[in-house]
Order: sequence, then C-alpha cells, then structure tokens
Amino acid sequence: MSATAITPAGAPAAAPSARTARRPRASVSAAVSIGWLALLAAAALLADVLPLHDYISQADAPNRAPNWSAEFLGTDSVGRSMLSRLVYGGRISFLIGLGATGLSMAVGGALGLVSAHFGGALRSAIDVLANTVLAIPSLLFLLAISIALQPSIGMLIVLLSITTAPAFMRLAYASARAEMHKDYIVAANLMGAGSLRVMFREVLPNVVMPLLSYAVVVVPAMMIVEGSLSFLGFGVKAPRPTWGAMIAAGRIRLDTHAWEAMLPCLVLFVTVFALNRAGDLARSRYGSRDGGV
Repeated sequence: MSATAITPAGAPAAAPSARTARRPRASVSAAVSIGWLALLAAAALLADVLPLHDYISQADAPNRAPNWSAEFLGTDSVGRSMLSRLVYGGRISFLIGLGATGLSMAVGGALGLVSAHFGGALRSAIDVLANTVLAIPSLLFLLAISIALQPSIGMLIVLLSITTAPAFMRLAYASARAEMHKDYIVAANLMGAGSLRVMFREVLPNVVMPLLSYAVVVVPAMMIVEGSLSFLGFGVKAPRPTWGAMIAAGRIRLDTHAWEAMLPCLVLFVTVFALNRAGDLARSRYGSRDGGV
C-alpha cells in the first residue's frame, strides 16, 4: 500500500512545502524585528521625557559595569550613562538614515521622472550628472568634505543623499519608462493633460512603490555609513553621542571594559538586521500584490 496519506474525499493530501514550514519562523523574526524598531524609535523620540540621565553629564563612577542597582548598562570612561548615550545616539542615527534616504529618494525620483518624460538633451545632462557622482568613491567623497568642513547633522544628510540619489534616479527612470507607453498614459495625453499632470498624477503613483522598496534597503546602509564616519572621527562632533563614536571610544578598553564598545556594536547590528528584515517583509508583501512570489 502506498504511504501517501488519503483525505476523506479520496484525494492525496499535499505534503507541506518547505516554504510553508518556514513561515512561522519568518513571521516570528519579522515581528521581533518590527518590535525592536518600534521600541528603539519610541525611545529616541521620547528620550527627553524618559527618566534618563543627561548624556553629557557624569551620571556615576567611570567605567562602571552594567548592573541593576545603579546604571543598567554601565557607564563610559568619564562616568556618562551608556543607556542615555545609546538612546540619544539612536535618535541621531535614525534622523540621518531616514533624512538622507528621504532626500535622495525625493531628488533622485524627481530627476528620474523628468528624464523619462522629456528625454533628449535633458536626459543626457542628468545621466552625466549621475555618472559623475557614481564615479567618485562615496567614502572618499564623504571623508574629503568632512575634513574640509565641520560636519553637522544637516550637512551629513545632504552629503549622504548625494551619494545615493543616482540609484534612485535610475530606478525611477526605469519604472517611469515602463509606464510611459501604457494605455492610461496615452489616454491622458490624448485628453490634453499637461506634462506635470502626466508625471505627478499618472506616472508617479506607479513609481513610488519601487522607490519605497529600495528605500528600506538604503536606510540601514546610511546608518552604517554614518557610524563609519563617526568611528573615524569625521561624523557628528562631540558632545552629541553616536553609535560609531561610542564604538571608537570603547575599542581602546576592550581588554578591561569590553561593554563600552560591545553594547553600541550590538545595538547597531540588531538595528541594521531588523531594518533589513522589515525591508524583506515589505518587499515580499508588495511583490505578492503584484503577483510576485
């Protein structure tokens, strides 16, 4: 007799696929990732009203190990609260990551739409501008500007957005070109719709979702770049805390006070992982609505 299970209707029961078996585990990891991001974002937004020590002033004895009675995550080399500095550093990381991604998506998306709609010499000029930016190594460009100028949060947002805008521009251009010859665009042109209406009322809604799907990948990358610049000493200047600067300050005491470097490393790692996991979830749901896998 065959080992295949028989349903009451007489049809063989389908064996659960590997994808179905992975769904509960994937759902748990996605839920944990979103929960971590929500907790971190809430702490960063509400840091001023939470019962936290000032991230500048000395809260306790220097180099105090994490403990429940005094400082939950310990103190750094001058006695500042590690918990407070991690929370306020998260605010800066989220602000720079989201700000740079949003600005580059807006600028790159607009340039891509304009290039796809008008073409010709304007498209060539925009392509030259994008290729020029892409030809310069991003990290060297950021380091050069940071050395020449005193980097602020606003300046870092602008500089980081410059390095990623060409990618958004090319994605917007490709998505817009795919829409330009569809029936609804032809109908809008025949009805006398102007260029701005066609671009922003007809094409843009169909370009936004691909841009957002890519943006969720760019945000953690921007946070890593900001952390790298701060680690090298060219990011946001003290006394404002950043995770990269905390890692750089703690690395010289890894043999005696390892938590000073390991805690910001762990927070940065978990945050970037959670952002990438949330991005995978968003892209899978977006793809399923369009008939993707």
